[in-house]
Amino acid sequence: MKLTRRRVLHLGAGATALPFAVTMPAILASQHAEAATIPAANGAPPLARRLADYALGLRYEDLDSATIERVRIHLIDSLGCGIAALNEGAVRICREIALPVSGPSTVIGTASRTTAELAAFANGAAIRYLDFNDTYAGKTFAVHPSDNIAPCLAVAEVEHASAQELITVIVIGYEVNCRLTDAFDISARGWDPPIFGLPAVALATGRLMKLTGEQLTHAVGLAINDHIPLGLTRAGDLSEWKGVAVAEAGRNAVFATRLARAGLTGPAPIFEGKAGLFQQVTGAADIDVASFGGRDKPFRMNDCILKPYPAVIYTQTAIVAAIEAAKEIGALDQITGIDVATTRSGYQRTGSEPEKWDPKTRETADHSLPYMIARAMLDGDITPESFAEAKFRDPKILAFMQKIKVTEDPALTARTGGAVPTRITATLASGKTITREVDHAPGFAARPMTRADVERKFRGNVGAHWPKAQTEANLKSLWAIDQASDIGALLGNLAVA
Repeated sequence: MKLTRRRVLHLGAGATALPFAVTMPAILASQHAEAATIPAANGAPPLARRLADYALGLRYEDLDSATIERVRIHLIDSLGCGIAALNEGAVRICREIALPVSGPSTVIGTASRTTAELAAFANGAAIRYLDFNDTYAGKTFAVHPSDNIAPCLAVAEVEHASAQELITVIVIGYEVNCRLTDAFDISARGWDPPIFGLPAVALATGRLMKLTGEQLTHAVGLAINDHIPLGLTRAGDLSEWKGVAVAEAGRNAVFATRLARAGLTGPAPIFEGKAGLFQQVTGAADIDVASFGGRDKPFRMNDCILKPYPAVIYTQTAIVAAIEAAKEIGALDQITGIDVATTRSGYQRTGSEPEKWDPKTRETADHSLPYMIARAMLDGDITPESFAEAKFRDPKILAFMQKIKVTEDPALTARTGGAVPTRITATLASGKTITREVDHAPGFAARPMTRADVERKFRGNVGAHWPKAQTEANLKSLWAIDQASDIGALLGNLAVA
């Protein structure tokens, strides 16, 4: 007996849901037809080669002082997040996989070294795990470009790179990751954001390995072709992989780049080719690499966000609004309902699934707009301790979350300028309503953290792991990263006793 399955493909707000069997052949045919006609931009070299030429052409002298300061800030912030997460179960697992393999790259928080690939993996998992490291809010979804820092550090140590070389490749990684994020909406197609970390890491670490333009082009192809992550990572009940997926992308990209340096060729053209990335994953786009950051041209790194709270970017402004509203309301038992308006990405990532009202994992809780708002209103803050199981499974908090309704407001979706807007309207038993709307949380590009703010966050992250003298010595060294003579020695100072 032949079994027939009918599935409904959800096409988004305002679209008509059609049977999967009807829509998919048409969609695939359309994608194949579109890809078959994708030209190299105006006869230019393939995108991977243009990206390789950009990575090889950027010089430390092209970086303005503000961008170099951003490298210092984001490096300090990232390492602080990594130290804060050292005792998390998933981070310990990644570290335990890395430590038995000897090599030249430091595993952050230890005095041990492993291979560049495994250091990129273990350190990347630590930096990313608490969802406290930086974010870039692209046109349609957000990424964490500081995820690229761990591979850069690992390879810089192997290659005995100078501090100026390290700073330059960190900027390259940010620029490529953010620019590609701006060009595509991969989340709508069911893919996961670490996709763009693959070419970013390959280009940055390949520059450190002194690859030629041809080798770098192959590195990009090898990194992308076999490592496309599914969007399932961030859907439904989230697993620990949510905080590890991008570390795996970094590990894969470093390995691919080593293969390219050894002479292995990769699929090409990886973006424009038949069954390439444009056709299979992203759709076509014309990427103007000539507009990327450089001398007298702004770098996307300056538009990145430092998080004030350890939670997904779409909840940062919601937390601020919730705390402000709760202060005015006073007794929260007056609240009969809370309407939350967010952007399309905010709704899709944090308020469109029933699991977000009944989180069973830490990862689901920090991606739950209802939980973030409820916990912020009750506690007046969000910290790593907000994600203890006893906190997100508390019957009191679960009951309070049932008063919260989340919807997309297209007007909020349309806002630009680095905004991640949220509007909260609480209705009280008296009929009175309290509304708070926030576009930019502290740490956003419009409200940047000062050095003092960065240090305050760093001290809060590392305070349980280092004595005060070690914290202050590391801060002093990291603020002077551009003067460092030995990257390995600097990383060794991060060891936890």
